[in-house]
Amino acid sequence: MNSMKKKNLFVRLLSGIWSGVDGFRKVLHLILLLFVFAIFVGAMSGTTPLLPDKAALFIKPVGAIVEEVEGDPFDRAVAELLDEAQPQTVLQDIVDALEYASDDERIGAVHIELSSLGAAGLPKLQRIARAIEEFRESGKPVIASADFMSQQAYFIAAHADEVYLNPEGGILLQGYGRFRTYFSEAIEKLKLDWNIFKVGTYKSAVEPFERMDMSDADREATVNLIDQLWGTYLEDVAAARAMSPSEMERYADEFVDVVAAADGDLARAAKDNNLVDELLTRTELRELLIGYVGTDEDSDVDYSSIGMDEYLSHEDMLNGETAAEENIGIIIASGAIQSGSQPPGAIGADSTAGLLRRARDDESVKAVVLRVDSPGGSAFASDVIANEIAALQNAGKPVVASMSSVAASGGYWISVGADRVFANSTTITGSIGIFGMFPTYQRTAAHLGLATDGVGSTPLSGQLRPDRAMTDDTKRLFQLVIEEGYDDFIGRVATYRGMEKEEVDAVGQGRVWTGADALRHGLVDELGGLDEAVAFAAELVNLAEDDYGRKWIRIELSPTEQMIVDLLGTAKSFGLQLDFLQSRPSSLQRIAGILEQTLAPLTEFDDPKGVYAHCLCAFD
Repeated sequence: MNSMKKKNLFVRLLSGIWSGVDGFRKVLHLILLLFVFAIFVGAMSGTTPLLPDKAALFIKPVGAIVEEVEGDPFDRAVAELLDEAQPQTVLQDIVDALEYASDDERIGAVHIELSSLGAAGLPKLQRIARAIEEFRESGKPVIASADFMSQQAYFIAAHADEVYLNPEGGILLQGYGRFRTYFSEAIEKLKLDWNIFKVGTYKSAVEPFERMDMSDADREATVNLIDQLWGTYLEDVAAARAMSPSEMERYADEFVDVVAAADGDLARAAKDNNLVDELLTRTELRELLIGYVGTDEDSDVDYSSIGMDEYLSHEDMLNGETAAEENIGIIIASGAIQSGSQPPGAIGADSTAGLLRRARDDESVKAVVLRVDSPGGSAFASDVIANEIAALQNAGKPVVASMSSVAASGGYWISVGADRVFANSTTITGSIGIFGMFPTYQRTAAHLGLATDGVGSTPLSGQLRPDRAMTDDTKRLFQLVIEEGYDDFIGRVATYRGMEKEEVDAVGQGRVWTGADALRHGLVDELGGLDEAVAFAAELVNLAEDDYGRKWIRIELSPTEQMIVDLLGTAKSFGLQLDFLQSRPSSLQRIAGILEQTLAPLTEFDDPKGVYAHCLCAFD
């Protein structure tokens, strides 16, 4: 009897739990239904956003400045709704917003807030600076501000009419450098055999796996690069602030003494050395901006403004796409070069080749600009893309390469065959070299009491197992493949650049060059950015400036995916935040992120032959 009562009690308990869970499920379904309905109604009723009669264009770059946002567009839309997307700002968005605003009578000023700016290569910073200077020609002011300015942020700020810093902030100029973690002793302690094969005295991508410090050759090339980057930075910023480069350099080189002279006040140190015009609190800054454009009609305490994303949506809705009946196609090739199809932010052999084929088949596209921002990667994937570029040219459509911050190794491989190659003076390029790696762990296995044994029909049988040591013949085979790859690389460059292979070898050997150096050595044709490349492509097909549009050729979503992305975007515009689903990074996660960044190239090594044209050439 007691057991029956206990059983009934247990059943009732389970039944109660299930009723609660089921009820909660139904409530969630109802909330979700209402949520989707609200989004749908909002999307269907959306109209062209209205601009105030007079407003400031508010530009707040968040995260890294990139050529295109990374990741699958659908996954990113969901991540953005959850505020978990990696923050990034597209370079062209800033340039376009400033260009539109310069001719817009309703835009009375531009306010650039730089506290959240992340990484940005010097060529990207220079393009933003040029866009600011072109906007200033309209006679309208540009105000730059930040709570704290990084070196990248200050480069942009220096080109504004007025620069303001929070009294509790500061400006840190660190110069340029490259510091890497070296693993050779750790590899030995783990009893691993990395089996590295390479060609090129300066091909330093594999050095962390075989050394514990920077080689003399790598040090020589790196010093040459960072001296040019830092010199350009100082000259550009000093000219913008009406200072001498030596004054700017002193601020960085003697920073401790500079801060000491300001009694430890970082903001005052920046003001005393003419890096900023005034120190203003956020309240004081708002009051200043109100003086330029008035107050927001919905608020007496905030200045009249429109954000960059909203402004670009407004302009796109009014003016439509930039494509026309005859177009210059623009394809972004950004990230590591890998096999197969890859999302934006990486260059896939299949996906990028597919974009090139779309350009070839599109009758409205008369020429193509390939915008390259890549340290390279798989040699095989690079060659697949290069062959597709050749097919595009054979179809009568010229291809112009436009190098962004980095177009090195495989990035140079896919650029060199273009009809014209443009680089910025501070672009990192070259790195003409090849390497391969095949790690094995037979010594680790033996240490753990594991052994591998067996038989094979040929000397190569079992040689590509990571738990077996490579024979000398197998190592020789790998080296032969690497040497043939390098010979193919320099032969390719020699053919397209009108040079002898010996000449290419002299400036190759894996050495990295700035765009200015590359021009002197004949590796690129001209210094210039995307605009110059597009204009040249138009000249090649006899299109006058007003006779063509720009057609961005990107990975497209399916109609269903696009509808969902649009709905999520509408939800985001309503200010919807799903805070309860957000994950916050812990300190441990941040450390893991650093390690992941250090080892990231290993995840990108997917060449079928294990042959890579890759440059570890990031500069802080």
